[in-house]
Amino acid sequence: MIRVARTQKLMFAKTRAAQLSKPFSRHPSDHSQPVTEKISAIRIGADVGGTFTDVLLIDGEGRLLSHKVPSTPPDFETAVLDGIRYLLEKSGEKGSKVGEVCHGTTVATNAVLEQRGAKTALVTTRGFRDVLELRRIRAPQIYDLFFEKPPPLIERRLRFEIGERVAADGEVLKSVDPVELEQLKRDLSEEGVESVAVCFLHSYAYPEHERVVGDFLSRELPQLQVSLSADVLPERREYERSATTAVNAYVRPIMQSYLTEMRQGLDRLNIRAPLFIMQSSGGLAPESESARRPVFMLESGPAAGVLACRLTASRLGLENVITLDMGGTTAKASIIEEGEISYSAQYEVGASLSSSSRLMGGGGELIRAPTIDIAEVGSGGGSIAYLDAAKGLHVGPRSAGAVPGPACYQRGGTEPTLTDANVVLGFIRPGRLADGEVEVDPEIARQVIHDRIAAPMGLDLLEAADGIHRIGNARTMRALREVSTERGRDPREFVLMAFGGAGPIHAAGLANDLNIDRVIVPPLPGLFSALGLLFSGVEHHDVISCPISREQISAAALEDLRHEVTNRLLERFRSEGYAETSVQLDCSVDARFRGQTSELSIPTSSAAFDEPALRQLRKDFHKEHERHYGHRADSDSVVEIVAIRLIGRVEVSYQEARIGPANADEVSGLSRDAYFGPDWGMISTPVAPRAALDGTPGPVLIDEYDSTVVVPPGHFARVDEQMNIHIQRRHA
Repeated sequence: MIRVARTQKLMFAKTRAAQLSKPFSRHPSDHSQPVTEKISAIRIGADVGGTFTDVLLIDGEGRLLSHKVPSTPPDFETAVLDGIRYLLEKSGEKGSKVGEVCHGTTVATNAVLEQRGAKTALVTTRGFRDVLELRRIRAPQIYDLFFEKPPPLIERRLRFEIGERVAADGEVLKSVDPVELEQLKRDLSEEGVESVAVCFLHSYAYPEHERVVGDFLSRELPQLQVSLSADVLPERREYERSATTAVNAYVRPIMQSYLTEMRQGLDRLNIRAPLFIMQSSGGLAPESESARRPVFMLESGPAAGVLACRLTASRLGLENVITLDMGGTTAKASIIEEGEISYSAQYEVGASLSSSSRLMGGGGELIRAPTIDIAEVGSGGGSIAYLDAAKGLHVGPRSAGAVPGPACYQRGGTEPTLTDANVVLGFIRPGRLADGEVEVDPEIARQVIHDRIAAPMGLDLLEAADGIHRIGNARTMRALREVSTERGRDPREFVLMAFGGAGPIHAAGLANDLNIDRVIVPPLPGLFSALGLLFSGVEHHDVISCPISREQISAAALEDLRHEVTNRLLERFRSEGYAETSVQLDCSVDARFRGQTSELSIPTSSAAFDEPALRQLRKDFHKEHERHYGHRADSDSVVEIVAIRLIGRVEVSYQEARIGPANADEVSGLSRDAYFGPDWGMISTPVAPRAALDGTPGPVLIDEYDSTVVVPPGHFARVDEQMNIHIQRRHA
C-alpha cells in the first residue's frame, strides 16, 4: 500500500517522535540485500567538517557517546574511522553489534570548491558544446561591472560533440554513428580522462542515445566513470541538466574512492552494517546510490544540522526558527517557518555566498537537486584574518582548516584566525579541548594577532581581536539575512538556534544585530550535525518529464506517467531490501502558465490524477503563483504540467537519545577575563556549567567539551529540562 502525504514540505518535515523508542525496523545490508533477522540497536553518526570530525554512538538504552577529532584531509575517512574505533572501545561494544552507520561528508563539496575533482569530459549533441560556458544570464551583483563568470568545470577541449539528434517529440533525426564513437574513445584515452558526463538534447524523455554511448564507453573504456544525464537529472533545461551531470561526473571518482576506503575501514573494525550518506535534501541514501549520484550529497553535513534543529524546535513548541551552523570553515543559515523546513530545487556551490535564492546566482556551480534551503558563507573559526594593500582588515573566506589549523592550536598554523581572536578575547579557554585532541595556547594567539594585525594597523591587541570578531560576525550576517530579511521575513519574529563549534560564541552578538530577543543553544552544539544524522530516514527522489505537446496533457496520460515513475522508485527501494508497505510516497507536479519558462512545484494529495484532481491543481497553482510573484493571472490562462516528482521515504525506528550535560567539567567558582567590546571592556567573567543556569545574568561563559557558549552583558541564561540553553536579552 502506498500512502501519499498531504504536502511536500510536510513530508520532509515529519520527525515521527513517537517512533523514537521503537526497536529497529528492517534494514538493507551493506550489499543492498534484504535483512530478515533482527539487528542490534547501536547506531553511529559521523559528520566530517573542514576542521573537526564529529562522531556519535547511541546504544539500545539510549546512551549517547561522543568524540571530536581533527579532520584529516585529504584522507577524511581516517578521522571518521579513528573516531568510531575510539567510541567502540569506550563503550565496550564490538563492531559486529553496530546496526547502522550514518555519515555526512564534505568530500564532494571540497572537490568542487578546491577545483580538485577528477579529469572530466563532457559528451553532448553537436552544437551544444558551449552550454556550460554560456550558463544563464545571471550575476550575483548586478551593478558589478567587473564581474567575470567563473570558468566552466570542464574546459572546452574536453567537451566533445556527437552528431546524434532526437527531436522534442522523440523522432530520431540522426542516430549515433559508430565511427564517431571510435574517435571519441581515442580522444578520451589520449587525454587521460577519468570521468565522463553524457548529456544529449531531449534525453530527459528519450534517453536511448545516451544509453548507447554509455554502454559503449563502459565496455571499451571500463576504467572510466560514466554519468548519464538521463540517470542523474531526467529533466528539461539543457544548462541545468548539463551542469548538474558535469558536477556529478567531476566528483564521482573521488566519492567512490572515499566510500571504498570507508567500507574497507569499517570491515577492519568488523562493522558489516550498512553505510548511509546524508543527502542535501535531508534523507539518507545507501553507499551504492551515493557513489553513483554524489551530486545529491554535496550539502549533506549542513542538512543534518537543520534536521536536528527541526526536531529540537518541535519538542520546544517553536514554529519560527533561524538556524545558525558556524563551524571551523563556514557559517550556514536556514529557516524553519510555521514548523516546516524550507526546501529548494536547485542551489549554487562555490560562490562567495552559496545560496538557493532565485534573486541571486551566477557566481558558482549550479546544481539542480533537491536540497534544504541553506545559505553558506566562508566564515568560521578557522577563517584567516589578513590586511589588504591599504591595510584594510578582512576575515575569510580562506580558512586554516584542519591542517594546519588556527595558530593557537600549535599544529603549524602561522596566520591569525577568528579562533585566535576569540582566544585573545577570553571567549575560548586555554588548555586541552576535545578529549585532548588540540591544546590552545593563548600566548601564540596574542603574538600572531599582534604581529600580523594589531601592530601594522596601530591598534591595541584587544581592539584588533575585537575587530576580527566583529568582521567575522558581519560575514556571517550575510547568510542570516539571505534567509530572512532578503526574503521578506522579519527576524524579530524568529528564534535563533545556534550550533557548531563557533556558533554559540557568536550567536548572542548576531542576534542583537538582527534584533532577535532569544537564542537557543542545544546540547552538544559542536556535534549537533552528527546528532541530526541519527534522526533521518532513507530517502529517494525521482522525476519524470511530460512529453512536449501543443495540447494540454490529459489526466489519463498524467496517471500513466505517475504510475511509471512510481514503479521505478519502488523498484529502487525493493532492491535495497525494503517492502513497498514501508515506503511513504509524496507527489508533486511542476506547473507553469503556457509561454512561461519557470515552473512552480505544486504538491498534490490526490490518490490519482483525474479531472477533479486537475481542477484542484490549477486552483493551487494560481494561489501559489500569486504568493510567489505577487500577482494573479487570468482564470482562463492555460496551466501546463511539465513534470511529476516523487519522494519516497522509509522511516527508521531507533531509541531516543538521553542527552545530558555532555561531559561538562565541574567549574564552580572559576572565572576568566573576557572582553565584550569598548562599551564594557574587559570583565572578570564567571564560568558556569550548563546545568547550573537558572536565569543567570550575563556576562557568563559556559565551557563545554565541544564549544563555549558566550552570554554577554545585558542578557540572562537558563537551561530547560532538555538541557537547551535559552539566552534572552534583558529588556525582553
